[in-house]
Amino acid sequence: MSGSATGHDDHGIGDRLATAANTDHAPALECVVVRYRERSDRCTFAPRECTEAEQLTQWLSADIDTVVDLDNVR
Repeated sequence: MSGSATGHDDHGIGDRLATAANTDHAPALECVVVRYRERSDRCTFAPRECTEAEQLTQWLSADIDTVVDLDNVR
């Protein structure tokens, strides 16, 4: 048992989040868009620097109409 509420080793994730918060370097993200006929298109983001195996657990998907350009909303 890891001692985490989720049963997973969250120590590595916490370290990575702390490092990311203290850096000026934004990780490059790869974006893949899947288009659908009957529903909203989906956009999936994953870090470009990850291995294919790591991308299986380090991704985020959202409906394409919820994705915005940060430069336009700042």
